[in-house]
Amino acid sequence: MSLIHLNDSNFKKEVLDSDLPVLVDFWAAWCGPCKMIAPFIEDAAKEYTSKIKVCKMDVDSNPKTATEYGIMSIPTLVFFKKGKVIDQAVGALNKNELRKKIEENLL
Repeated sequence: MSLIHLNDSNFKKEVLDSDLPVLVDFWAAWCGPCKMIAPFIEDAAKEYTSKIKVCKMDVDSNPKTATEYGIMSIPTLVFFKKGKVIDQAVGALNKNELRKKIEENLL
C-alpha cells in the first residue's frame, strides 16, 4: 500500500473506518519541517504496508478536518486505531524516532 493523500471528504472512509491502524501526517506545502520528514513518511508507507495505513493531509486544503482534530502546529502526526486517536507527535521526527513511534502504536 502506498501513501494515501487525504481530504475532508475521504477522511472518514480512509481513517475512521479503517481496519488497520492509521498514521496521518498533517502538513502544508510551505512548512520546512514537513518537507524534512516527508521522505521518512513515504518510507514508512512502504515499510509498514500490511501493518499500518500511512496518510498525508494538507491542512491548507482541508481546514475542516485539521480544525476538528485541533491541529495547531505542523507537522503533527496522529495515530488512529478503530477510529479513535491513540497518540500524536508534534514537530519533525527523525527516521528512527518515527519508526519507534509507529512500532509503539502497532502494539
